[in-house]
Formats: sequence, structure tokens, C-alpha cells
Amino acid sequence: MELVPFIIKSIIILVIFGLTLLIAMYSTYGERKVAGFIQDRLGPDRAGPWGLLQPLADAGKMFFKEDFIPAQANKWLFIAGPCVAMLTALMASAVIPFGDTIIYDGVEVAVQAVEANVGILYIFGIVSLGVYGLMIGGWASNNKFSLLGAIRAASQNISYEVAMGMSIVAIIMISESLSIGDIVAQQHGGNWNIWYQPLGFIIFLTCAFAECNRTPFDLPECETELVGGYHTEYSSMKLGFYLFAEYINMFVSSAVISALYFGGYNYPGMDWVAGALTDAFGTVAGHNVATLIGTAVFFGKSLFGVFFYMWVRWTLPRFRYDQLMNLGWKALIPLAMFNIVVTGLAVIFIEPALTAMLK
Repeated sequence: MELVPFIIKSIIILVIFGLTLLIAMYSTYGERKVAGFIQDRLGPDRAGPWGLLQPLADAGKMFFKEDFIPAQANKWLFIAGPCVAMLTALMASAVIPFGDTIIYDGVEVAVQAVEANVGILYIFGIVSLGVYGLMIGGWASNNKFSLLGAIRAASQNISYEVAMGMSIVAIIMISESLSIGDIVAQQHGGNWNIWYQPLGFIIFLTCAFAECNRTPFDLPECETELVGGYHTEYSSMKLGFYLFAEYINMFVSSAVISALYFGGYNYPGMDWVAGALTDAFGTVAGHNVATLIGTAVFFGKSLFGVFFYMWVRWTLPRFRYDQLMNLGWKALIPLAMFNIVVTGLAVIFIEPALTAMLK
């Protein structure tokens, strides 16, 4: 590998990693502020101006709390559980294209940690592995409530992964590619997949809530039934890792939704902006500035997705477990199968007819 692309790619990876952690950290602050706004109260306002230092105060509290491991717990698996949850959460963002390309010294590098031609399969595989952190932690705790939470997490993950996978199949049929970069590039000019896959988007969004264990699908940690669920016995930064992983998953899932359905870094008037910047700064500088604007737009879309997670949490009540299972198996999977059939018919019959008409 040449040195310049390697250095640029390393910087991009570090920046994406740092921004992911920063967004996850301040999502805890945002969650409490959004909750306060919806419930007509202030939220955090003591630690720093407007409470902006509250995440640092929470982190300090977590670091200095007693690190307790139950006497009858499996020690090494008890430690491994939150580590696996955190690791898989951070790995999922590797194949997401956060922007177009950066040009430096004649070399063009994508604003993406890893350019994989099977990016969707990678994300789907990592999401599948994420539940192991919850299962290991719940089982290793040697606590019946924790074990029940872990079992719920596993069954919930299996139930909603099927419908999520089917909704992704419809996107692949339209795009004819497994690369997230290709899927985003094809949505240039306002040709977003949300216009062609509204049902698939609703299915994917619902499944994303279930995969992230967010209300109304937070049954694995249901306080009213399981005390705290899979992380009942956890304290200190082990508990912090579990909570942090949830917020990272929220951001990553929002980024994936933005890439698959809302054009990723594409936005209305993108070509005009790129042309104006090229005229003002030159080809290379104008292209790079346009890429940075596109990246900011992508993060804006993703942060709105995180806000939507919080909005729903303080709006909808938690499902019963039988309702959660019925929704996954009896509603979402049949709808996802129907969506695949309709998409297939459109690709085979309607798309060629429209292409012929336009010619």
C-alpha cells in the first residue's frame, strides 16, 4: 500500500472512531434532555453550562464505582460479556460510507474505514454477533433475572433478524449490489430508496428498534419484570460498557438507515453546491469541501435517527413479550415476504417498461 492513501485512511478511521464514541457519549446527555423536554422539565443543567459536562460526570462516576463480581458468577465470562457487546458495536461502523472521497496529492480515498463489496452482509453478521455479549453476561451472572433477560435478548434477536434480512433483500434487488457505497452512490440526485421501499423502510426501522433493545422493545432489561435484565449484576464500567454499546448501536443503525434509505451523504442541490465550490476553490479543494458538506449531511441524518429513537422511547409504552413475538413472526415476516414479491415484480416487469417508455 502506498504511504499517502494509508495515512489518509488511518486518519479517516481514527476520526470516525472518535466521532462515534463522542456521539454515543453525548447521546446519554441528549436522551436526558429530550426526556426532560417531552416531560416538561429541564434535564441535566448542573454539570457545566447547560449540563454539557454531564457525560463526563457520569463517566467519572462509573470509573470510580466499586467493580463488583458475584461470588458464584463465572468470572471470565462475566468480564467478557460487556467487552463483546462493546466490540461488536464499534465494529459495525467500519463499512459505512460517511462521505464521498477525499483527494490529496492526486490520490482519491473514500471516507469509509473499509471499502467492502459485501458491506451489508458484514453489518448483518456483526449485528448477529452483538447479542452474544448480552447472552454471555446474562448467563455468567448466575442470576435468574439476568438469565431470563439474556434468553429474551436471544429470542428477540432471532425473531427480528429474519424480517430485517428480508427488508435488506429488497434493497439488494433494486441496487443489484451488496456494497453500501454502491447503494449510496445510486441514490444520487434525490433518487432515494425510501421512495421505492416505504414498506421495507418501516420493517427495517421496527427491527432496528428491536435489535437495539430500545423501547418499546426493551424486554431484555425490563425493569418492571426483571429488575435490570441481563445487566442486573453489573456495576462500574462493565455496566457502562453495556449502556455505551446500546447508544453506539443506536447511532450505527441510524447511519445504516440513512445510507440504505435516505441517500447517505447525498442531498438536494448537491451537484450545484459541488460546482459552485469547484469554481470558487478549484477542482481538488472544491471536491474536498463538497465531500465534507456531504459528510456533515450524513451525520445530520444519522443524529436525527438517534433523536427519533429517544422520541419513541418517551412516547410509546413497552410491549408485552407475547405481543413482541407476534409482531415479529406474524406481522413483520409476512410483510417482508410480500415486499420482496412486489419488489421482484417491479424489477422484472415495471422497470423495463418504464425504461422503454423513457427511451
